[in-house]
Amino acid sequence: MAGPKTVNELAAYLGGTVAGDGDKVITGVSSLDDAGADQITFLANPRYAAKVATTGAGAVVLPPGAERHGRNAVVVANPYLAFAKLLTLFYVAPCQSRGVMDGAVIGRNVTLGADATIYPGAVVGDGVKLGDRVTIHPGAVLYDGVALGDDVTLHANVVVYQGCRLGNRVTVHAGTVIGSDGFGYAPDGAGYYKIPQLGIVVIEDDVEIGANCAVDRAALNATIIGRGTKLDNLVMIAHNCVIGENCMIVSQVGISGSTKVGNHVTLAGQVGVAGHLQIGDNSMVGAKSGIPGNLPAGSMVSGIPAFNHKEWLRASAVYQKLPEMRKSVAELEKKVRELEAKLAAE
Repeated sequence: MAGPKTVNELAAYLGGTVAGDGDKVITGVSSLDDAGADQITFLANPRYAAKVATTGAGAVVLPPGAERHGRNAVVVANPYLAFAKLLTLFYVAPCQSRGVMDGAVIGRNVTLGADATIYPGAVVGDGVKLGDRVTIHPGAVLYDGVALGDDVTLHANVVVYQGCRLGNRVTVHAGTVIGSDGFGYAPDGAGYYKIPQLGIVVIEDDVEIGANCAVDRAALNATIIGRGTKLDNLVMIAHNCVIGENCMIVSQVGISGSTKVGNHVTLAGQVGVAGHLQIGDNSMVGAKSGIPGNLPAGSMVSGIPAFNHKEWLRASAVYQKLPEMRKSVAELEKKVRELEAKLAAE
């Protein structure tokens, strides 16, 4: 965490330019509404531009061309990203190793990197390999043969099944399970025969996984979550899926087995994806949508089943009027029948 910084220092840190008093000292970050005279705030949405005139902040992070209303300002191309970096600078403490604490259970032939922290109640199985600056919180369990890279954080009650591999700078939040068996059963008369799930899960660098998610191990080979991808809470990734790089997968999404998701794909909340599909790069899927088939790169879809988002918006507007339209159609049908009867009588 940083101590007080001048506006000039903050601009250098953010790669921005200063307007106003660069020597103004800043001690923290807050919102446009709540910031005080020693804090810096930011404007990312033009809708709130008028608040720059009334904020009590000592400085404002602004996009190019925005009116600063006489405020001290740091001008950057992406104020929202700058806000995130300022929060990190002022409030996120660097990792401080606490070692293997009393009450942690460590198996045989475990490789511990430098500056690890393993809290009481954590269980590390045989043959596990831990990189540098790994933090394992209480109740987390690593089965035999798991490998973690550097700067990995596993929060309370995370479970990583045998043989799974997590890259560098991976964060997994409380209650998530990585590497549980995929949902695979072969019909056997009136019942089902379990298909052994012999693969693993590979989580690449810079992935963050939310709370209470499930990422199933592959039947063979690996289920893969690509570099930089972010999973919200309550996400389900089935066996043999391959998720690309820098995807955003929002809460309650479920992706069925053996589906391949490209790079930079966004799946909004409660999207359901059928199995054995391919979703192309840079696709966006609206909330509560159902994906029954492949999507080409750059798709923007919504609905159940999903189709072009703009067409879905138009269809949604019509859907709300269906009761009125049904009544009108019934009245028209009645008039047509009356006319047909009148013509027939002539």
